Amino acid sequence: MNQTRSQDIHQDRILILDFGSQYTQLIARRVRETGVYCEIHPCDTQQQSLVDFAPRGIILSGGPESVTDASTLQAPEFVFGMEIPVLGICYGMQSMAEQLGGRVDKSGIHEFGYAQVEVTGCSALLDGIEDSVEEGHRRLNVWMSHSDAVVDVPEGFQCLASTDNTAIAAMGDDRRRFYGLQFHPEVNHTWQGLPILRRFVLDICGCAGLWTPANIIEEIIADVRGKVGSDQVLLGLSGGVDSSVVAALLTRAIGDQLICVFVDNGLLRLNEADLVMSMFDTSKMKVVAVDASEEFISNLGHTEDPEDKRKIIGNTFIDIFEREANKYPDIRYLAQGTIYPDVIESAGNKGSKAHVIKSHHNVGGLPERIKLDLIEPLRELFKDEVRRIGLELGLSREIVFRHPFPGPGLGVRILGEFRREYADMLRLADDIFIGELRKSGWYDKVSQAFAVFLPVRSVGVTGDARRYEYVIALRAVETVDFMTANWAQLPYELLDTVSTRIINEVQGISRVTYDISGKPPATIEWE
Repeated sequence: MNQTRSQDIHQDRILILDFGSQYTQLIARRVRETGVYCEIHPCDTQQQSLVDFAPRGIILSGGPESVTDASTLQAPEFVFGMEIPVLGICYGMQSMAEQLGGRVDKSGIHEFGYAQVEVTGCSALLDGIEDSVEEGHRRLNVWMSHSDAVVDVPEGFQCLASTDNTAIAAMGDDRRRFYGLQFHPEVNHTWQGLPILRRFVLDICGCAGLWTPANIIEEIIADVRGKVGSDQVLLGLSGGVDSSVVAALLTRAIGDQLICVFVDNGLLRLNEADLVMSMFDTSKMKVVAVDASEEFISNLGHTEDPEDKRKIIGNTFIDIFEREANKYPDIRYLAQGTIYPDVIESAGNKGSKAHVIKSHHNVGGLPERIKLDLIEPLRELFKDEVRRIGLELGLSREIVFRHPFPGPGLGVRILGEFRREYADMLRLADDIFIGELRKSGWYDKVSQAFAVFLPVRSVGVTGDARRYEYVIALRAVETVDFMTANWAQLPYELLDTVSTRIINEVQGISRVTYDISGKPPATIEWE
């Protein structure tokens, strides 16, 4: 079972110091896209911890605070004495400027959203990167989000770029390899964001691009084999991309030592249990189906608070896995499909400065009574990385590109009080929506789509009769990383078809609405 790794894909690494931005994970994801491993640590990381990590470069993230406040977050001073490249983004740039002797002040005009930057200085970071050249002036299309600005650069720096409203939109010191960007290269709205990060990570920091799907798979398999040995592993298989990729990874790593348990919690999509069981080759993978729908629904009762729902559902899952594990005396590990966005939204990364957005049932470890160790091979990966790994492992595109479905299922797509009859109505409405998306070719054009049950009644008219029944909201989003998302501009004709079918075919629904909220400020799920 031993496997020798051909190369250490963690040898070259970037450290991201987190000042509390909800988008710090986007920076990490972009760095991973360059083929380089990175981790996020809190901005007050201790010196020995940082030295032990041995990064080839450091990125200072954005953050919600103001450098001009009397008490504010700062990067550790030793960061600037390590003689490695440092890139500050937005708040990170301002903190760097202030700490190194420059000056930051409140901006007279705030910049939020699209801006065009004129590159005015020569630097290793931006040379040769532009979106357009107008009358000899190099320009970048970028995304701004700031109310403070650097007004004086520190000694040794030069101004590299400006906008009509921000005199210093980028700064750099090529000798020390220190750079600052007032705009956000990590977001898709900055057109050259990835090339800029690639320039910093690969060229300036000198990292090799070893973080690839094939290398990640090789490392995960070696780690699992080394940890598990001859013991058995229990995996909660949901049929979603995350748990499916974990199943494929563990099957390749330990074969029949893996036992997959699919739990029907009564909160699934229409016919989901049959579909999931049909998707997997049970001749190669042991899959046990457990119908626990009555237990979940009973435990939920009429719970209203979404956090309570998530915790009840999560605890019930744990109880069921504990019972299943007791049937197999050689099981020592519980595997989960936890991914990085789950962790960050639960503020589950050690020392995180980010706020908890919502808890995830598979983040936070196991109760002490569960004598199993966790295996979470995808915990540090983003959704797009997981999908690339799934394809590399030979999973079908149908599995890899299924729309995400929350662990708590329909429990958190029913707003307010949970009732079984609400779930039944929502299940039918959701099936109509997804079916019409597939029929029209829009299913693969959007990243996630679903229906939400609203516990409010609305007056309708059917056949000259008054109806006073419930409301369904439809949601479809387009996103790459699931950290930000735009609402999908579905054709009116498609929405009309879906609305008409739901109202006509789902008894108890009198009105259908369409959610046009982006993330942020909304989350993708409603609860």
